[in-house]
Amino acid sequence: MSEIIILSLIQGIAEFLPISSSSHLIIFSNFLNFQDQSLSIDISLHIGSFIAVIVYFIKDILNFAKNKVLFLKIILSSIPIILCGYLLVRFNLIEQLRNIKVIGWTTLCFGILLFISDQFDTKKNIKNDLNLKSVIFIGMMQILSLVPGTSRSGISITAARLLNFNRVDSAKISFLLSIPTLGAVSLFGITNLIIEKNLNFSFLNLIAIFLSFAFSFITIKYFLKFIKKFSLKIFVLYRIVLGIIILILAYL
Repeated sequence: MSEIIILSLIQGIAEFLPISSSSHLIIFSNFLNFQDQSLSIDISLHIGSFIAVIVYFIKDILNFAKNKVLFLKIILSSIPIILCGYLLVRFNLIEQLRNIKVIGWTTLCFGILLFISDQFDTKKNIKNDLNLKSVIFIGMMQILSLVPGTSRSGISITAARLLNFNRVDSAKISFLLSIPTLGAVSLFGITNLIIEKNLNFSFLNLIAIFLSFAFSFITIKYFLKFIKKFSLKIFVLYRIVLGIIILILAYL
């Protein structure tokens, strides 16, 4: 149970902050020798995050008639990462990227890129400036998040900031983009479980979904409040320090 709580906490926080949930799950699981990070638990964690972002933005989603152009752009922007993610998994390439050295370098390098992007102007917003060109650019940049340590949230925010979107709207774009991505990951995982005839959700799976949902919802809510007042420097510093520590441990 303690492992499920820790994994849910990591997923809920790191999925929506620009620090990479996949890298933290890999690091903690490897160094603490977790036994509960099975495919079904991993899927449960993503389902929890998926439900959280749906619930948080439920008003925008229900008001689809008014926001249909926005959501079409969100779906369009998510297509590149979903297709590339599928190909990486289909041809068994994803595991080659899941190692500590790769995580160390991506954590460090994309932390620096996040710092650079956060120096850009904050003159654009979703309502007036999220055009097709912006959507395509952010969508293509999201592909980089398939490499552990990059962070889907981080690279989405970085891309939006490079385009001069303000910090709050950059985060909102990242959260909205997570809806089709998390949905695709959850659906793909459940499909695999069905194919393997291993669709046996236990009490631990339900706990993982609930805790991941709770931690994800809280993270979304308070991260948006945080960046209304502060910059992204604390996350940049965290990534740089963590990346250096990981690289030192990896190359020793």
